[in-house]
Amino acid sequence: MGTEFVALGHAGSDHYAGLETFPNPGIAVVEMESDELTAVCPVTGQPDFYVATIEYEPDALCLESKSLKLYLARFRDEGHFCEALAVRVRDDVAAALALPPDRVAVTLVQKARGGITITAST
Repeated sequence: MGTEFVALGHAGSDHYAGLETFPNPGIAVVEMESDELTAVCPVTGQPDFYVATIEYEPDALCLESKSLKLYLARFRDEGHFCEALAVRVRDDVAAALALPPDRVAVTLVQKARGGITITAST
């Protein structure tokens, strides 16, 4: 394939180099889901746990999954509201794929805390 990946093939997160991509082999729609996204409430500092779904219509590039996993892990100590985090992830993925933001959809489901579940979609 000829693509050089920094994270793929290496254990741990020491090789994280941002969201990595590879040439689209002819796929029309990609959906990726992770239940490993964690951030903290920017007010209380309490952890918030998410299920993240990212769907996009690729042009020339597709998103490499290990780099996405490492990207999502980097939020674990950062304070974000669910709604703002959904927009940030969408914008970062769109930039990595050289797509307009309206070609990337992100849905974050914040697991219940205080009896309330939040779902934010771009």
